Amino acid sequence: MESLAQIKSHIQTAIPGAPLEIIPNDSPSRQPSLLVGKEHAVAVAKFLRDDPELRLDYCSNATGVDWLDRIEKAKTKVKKLVDGVEKEVEETVETRKPGYLEAVYHLYSMEKKRGPAVIRMRTGNRTDDVRLPSLTPIWRGCEFQEREIYDLYGIVFDGHPDLRRILMWDGFKDFPMRKDYVEPDDYEYEPTPHDQVLEKAKKHYRQQTE
Repeated sequence: MESLAQIKSHIQTAIPGAPLEIIPNDSPSRQPSLLVGKEHAVAVAKFLRDDPELRLDYCSNATGVDWLDRIEKAKTKVKKLVDGVEKEVEETVETRKPGYLEAVYHLYSMEKKRGPAVIRMRTGNRTDDVRLPSLTPIWRGCEFQEREIYDLYGIVFDGHPDLRRILMWDGFKDFPMRKDYVEPDDYEYEPTPHDQVLEKAKKHYRQQTE
């Protein structure tokens, strides 16, 4: 299997202008991934599947990731008057980075019996810019998995053949796998509440009888 850097180079030759970035991974797997700009994602996916040297013809897994807004701190030196004397002092500058959602795909070559290569796409934010192109037309096995990502994270996959909830019911609000998801406290939809669910349900029952 070629390295991710080599795969990136091949894509850049075949699809000039496609934004690509290798994302390191500090987890025990040490498996880096290739961030693909969503505008070129379908073309990149076709190349990975059809290139005779790569033939990444199978997507074993597609999943979502939620990245919350974060504050990045950096130290910088600025000139200030200190006791009437201009001095260079060090200050910490905080920059707010908006959050985003990701769709991550693990690709293998069944023909050449090798892999995985991991690619990912990012949304513009977590609120009103959450659309990504569906890769189901390239790898048919992504259909249910993209539906699951849509259902649990809220990513809308343009071009998906049947994008609807797959685990939660129609009319369910919010996305349970987001990091800031707050589960409901009434549990009136739970026909036989038990354990921790029962304790929360009891609070709701008391409110109804008061």
